[in-house]
Amino acid sequence: MIKLQNEDGCQELPVIDLAGLMSKDEGARAKCASEIAVASSEWGFFQVVNHGISPKLLSQMRKEQIELFNASFSRKSTCGLLNNSYRWGTPTATAPDNFSWSEAFHIPLAKISDQSCYGEFSSLREVLVEYAAAMQKVARQLAEVLIKNLGQEFEEFEEMIKYDESTCFLRLNRYPACEISPEIYGLVPHTDSDFLTILHQDQVGGLQLIKDSKWIAVNPNKDALIVNIGDLFQAWSNDLYKSVEHKVMGNPKMERFSVAYFLCPSYDSLIKSCRQPPIYTNFTFAQYRAKVHEDSRLFGRKFGLSRFLRS
Repeated sequence: MIKLQNEDGCQELPVIDLAGLMSKDEGARAKCASEIAVASSEWGFFQVVNHGISPKLLSQMRKEQIELFNASFSRKSTCGLLNNSYRWGTPTATAPDNFSWSEAFHIPLAKISDQSCYGEFSSLREVLVEYAAAMQKVARQLAEVLIKNLGQEFEEFEEMIKYDESTCFLRLNRYPACEISPEIYGLVPHTDSDFLTILHQDQVGGLQLIKDSKWIAVNPNKDALIVNIGDLFQAWSNDLYKSVEHKVMGNPKMERFSVAYFLCPSYDSLIKSCRQPPIYTNFTFAQYRAKVHEDSRLFGRKFGLSRFLRS
């Protein structure tokens, strides 16, 4: 695991070389797996290099994404593009501090191959199909390491949670330059409601996460993908892995782009702690999503796992 230092000497996100998982040397594979597990426990966030996704594909995805977001608002919001998944800002916001200065397409994997979703953006389909498959491969590789670290069989885990293309999704993000206020969020502080998230961001910066009760800015690394643990893995691991609050700060002069892949189970999958005594009650993914949506509607934000703590 590579440790980076910023200018004031503070430790930054771990960088893990995934080539170790493919090594013929058993010790190298074990070392890489241990680094993934430790980072998931101590940070909840880490970066991966040599992840197997070609720079060409990442570049093509960014090009298509920029072209898509450069379309007019009316075209993005009314033409049925990408399963009508376009969103701007935060419709459920009840105060300025829970409004996100961003726009996004939130696309279920089940719709990515559907030609009718693309309209005039036909070249986007081929890139998204390839991109989603590549991200799924990396996500499965990381999930297998984390499940085996818990002493479970990965095949059994997959059978229990049943990856579902209607619930796994990609989110294409654009954060426009925001000159209104330096305190406006590009994306409000939150945790992710999935097992894990894989993010490819540009070089603008703005992503921050909580570490030791302090906000830490993530310096962009053009060769790395960012991985973070979601709420479901924290519950499943009985708090061994950490789903960490993170946010995106707006930039007054530059727009920012990113693409996130979210590894989610089927809606009827039962999420239960794998260790005793369990910290959380058992719940299905559908129940969790429903509670998150209810809290967002009533209070403008999610409360997440705290809603499912055992009394």
